[in-house]
Amino acid sequence: MARFTFRLPDIGEGIAEAEIVAWHVKVGDRVEEDGRLADMMTDKATVEMESPVAGTVVEVAGAEGDVIAIGSALAVIETEAAEAETPAAAPPADEVAAENPGVEEVTPTGQDLSGTGRGTGREASGGGEWVPAAAAPGAPAKAGALLASGTERADAPLRPAPEHKDASKQILASPAVRARAKDMGIDLSSVKPQADGRIRHADLDAFLRYDSAAAGHAPPAASRPDEQVRVIGMRRRIAENMAASKRHIPHFTYVEEIDVTAVEMVRAEMNAGRGDLPKLTMLPFLITALCKAIPKFPMMNARYDDEAGVVTRSGAVHMGMAAQTDAGLMVPVIRNAEGRSVWDLAAEVSRLSDAARSGKAKSEEMAGGTITLTSLGAIGGVVSTPVINRPEVAIVGVNRIVERPVFDADGDIVRAKLMNLSTSCDHRVVDGWDAASFVQEVKRLLENPLLLLTV
Repeated sequence: MARFTFRLPDIGEGIAEAEIVAWHVKVGDRVEEDGRLADMMTDKATVEMESPVAGTVVEVAGAEGDVIAIGSALAVIETEAAEAETPAAAPPADEVAAENPGVEEVTPTGQDLSGTGRGTGREASGGGEWVPAAAAPGAPAKAGALLASGTERADAPLRPAPEHKDASKQILASPAVRARAKDMGIDLSSVKPQADGRIRHADLDAFLRYDSAAAGHAPPAASRPDEQVRVIGMRRRIAENMAASKRHIPHFTYVEEIDVTAVEMVRAEMNAGRGDLPKLTMLPFLITALCKAIPKFPMMNARYDDEAGVVTRSGAVHMGMAAQTDAGLMVPVIRNAEGRSVWDLAAEVSRLSDAARSGKAKSEEMAGGTITLTSLGAIGGVVSTPVINRPEVAIVGVNRIVERPVFDADGDIVRAKLMNLSTSCDHRVVDGWDAASFVQEVKRLLENPLLLLTV
């Protein structure tokens, strides 16, 4: 038995170390030649490491997430080959390779001299002893001078390669590579080998990416050319504001599920007899609930000047309303939302949304908000973690309404319309208890529409 130490090869120009992102083997596992050992990630790419020998894994370098240096031992594999004697009289490697193209060129340090960039040298357990790669099927017997058995002489007569009826068997590939190609229906004769004439897993991957259409496999989607887009104008302002918000504000998010079955019934009834009034969505009801809850929790409706160290609690509710436009996310402001009816709020939501999308919103309509409401409508998802519109201290996110069976007060299963409400707050000035209590009050109002719509 002999032990082979597989060292992490140079897997990219200027790369000094790589992170282990996945192990395909563990200690005690049997690995075949060219079998997968581990996936290594650098700052440029993720590279799959393959074993150059067959044997049993007896040591691994570390756990997933560990970083190891180029040239360090990645795995130690115990092979079944006997230790070879030190080849003191062995001919130069380039001469052997020239006469015997089926033999891989190796060095005692495990460096590959064939130009393929893979460390395939075999290190024996004895000091300085080494065992090169075995000759491929059909290789001249003269290469036997370097085999582990040490019984053949370098000047041994050449033996003709055996005849093979199946041409694919003459292709140099490990059993693991052959099995994988068979499973995927790939003809190895169609795969371009590496410089040493041997096909490895990476060659199968390259074939699937670039040559599969010619072999009858589904071609990959045509890639589009790269496009550079300058971050200017509104997009730049959005980027700067969002970066400043996350950089300066310690966000925390609280989410609660709300049963909106009752308020949805009220909304449908009001829309059915609205006449010339604007159609009601859920937003006017949400804004009304927020405005009614804020007097109990004034810290939610505030602006924080962190440079001056002053929090200004606003007496009026100037509700920012996030609107998606072609230019990016814009936040027009509904002034004095606390004094408006749901019909008035519906009209103002529609007017400001149209103005923002058309670029006709006035500057005074885009500033001065004290709290923001954001909604993605029908694609609102299950939970969101909205970013606070600085210098405000709170933002409320509306998620999608879904129908699910629930237990009512009598223990019966009924159909209910449920919606998650996500609230992000500035933890410097808003405590978690206050944020949670505020959302619970909004929940109480939405689940009891009579409280919501009465003065």
